[in-house]
Amino acid sequence: MTVLETERTAPPTGATAAIRPAVPGPAPESAQTKSGNRRQYVLFALFAFPNLLLIGVFAYWPILGNLALSLTDWDMISPMPNFIGLDNYTALFSDPGFIDVMRRTLIWVVAVVGSSLIFGLGMALLFNGGARGGKAVSTLAFTPHVISGAAVAAVWLFIFDPNYGLSRLLFNSIGMDSPHWTTDPDMALGALIIVAVWKGAGFVAIVYLAALQSIPRDVIEAAQLDGAGRWKTFTKIVWPLLTPTTFFLCVTQIIGAFQAFDLIAMMTSGGPAGSTTTLSWYIYEQGFQEFNIGSAAASSVFMFVILLLVTAVQMRFAERKVHYS
Repeated sequence: MTVLETERTAPPTGATAAIRPAVPGPAPESAQTKSGNRRQYVLFALFAFPNLLLIGVFAYWPILGNLALSLTDWDMISPMPNFIGLDNYTALFSDPGFIDVMRRTLIWVVAVVGSSLIFGLGMALLFNGGARGGKAVSTLAFTPHVISGAAVAAVWLFIFDPNYGLSRLLFNSIGMDSPHWTTDPDMALGALIIVAVWKGAGFVAIVYLAALQSIPRDVIEAAQLDGAGRWKTFTKIVWPLLTPTTFFLCVTQIIGAFQAFDLIAMMTSGGPAGSTTTLSWYIYEQGFQEFNIGSAAASSVFMFVILLLVTAVQMRFAERKVHYS
């Protein structure tokens, strides 16, 4: 072993130890720091507790109460619910009528959400073109979203009226009779989809328009200088940058479509012959018309699970396909 290696390995003693500076260790936490941290925790608890209490009382407690009711048989008249376990769920999934309701709900959700996204994106691209009067048109397109569902339903009931409405005038002008939009089982669900898309596409368009206007202009110009046409620029640059907005709209629109109630209640009341009975109306029908609270609660739990699974799948898909930068 050389002299240099001996000096490196030998422990510092005497004058050598005095010359070498001591390595500073972690400073002990003072009592004042601990007191400050404790005070911050107390302030956080004081500010957060009222919000947590409200969320617990008005969000989570009703969910637990509904789950408990789904295990009972109750008509809101008997003094106490009768516990029956999972019989309500067994009855639901063995009922062909409930299977038809779920099939109809799936058609409703896919048609409303898909059409709203397509028409909303198309309108946003038109508004983003900078045409004269674009702001006024975008405002008019957004207006149906802020109008109450009852008012929208009243307007469209008049439009769809086969005897006095605008539909009669349009079809008579081409020598045809107006369809019975809301009283024909083959037409009623399609009529509701038209109204729902008309009401919701404006909101989708405004959200997409905000996303389009936030895309850096130099990125688009660079693609155009490289020879990319409009379609290639949209598919390769604009659309990937719109995926976060599309993801947000998909989540919100799917939840809204599952919970749609006002248009159905005002225009068709689930009819004719159950042709517009979606899951949300079925829950209302079971609970407040048939007074079968257990079945209504079980259907609500089923809707909650569906929305939870759909959101989880969308979140999983977003990790791979959504580009946030």
